[in-house]
Amino acid sequence: MRSRDRIVGNLEDLYRREFKQAEEGEDRARMAELDFGFQRDQLYMELLLDLRELMTPPEPGEEPSSLLDKAEKLKKLKNLTRLRP
Repeated sequence: MRSRDRIVGNLEDLYRREFKQAEEGEDRARMAELDFGFQRDQLYMELLLDLRELMTPPEPGEEPSSLLDKAEKLKKLKNLTRLRP
């Protein structure tokens, strides 16, 4: 299974390449569109990754935790970023 960092990093790389092209072309409308799109897609991806983590069974020998415990843990891990050069 791909790591959270790898997935979010791939998403960021994709948007950064497109953002750089728009910036070089001085396309301010496209830059704003990409910035909004990145933030929206990152939120969606974070939500899906959180759900994946909540639904993943514990490792062998690891004590199972409740969904509430998992949700509290995820709440502490949140770190949303904006696409800005």
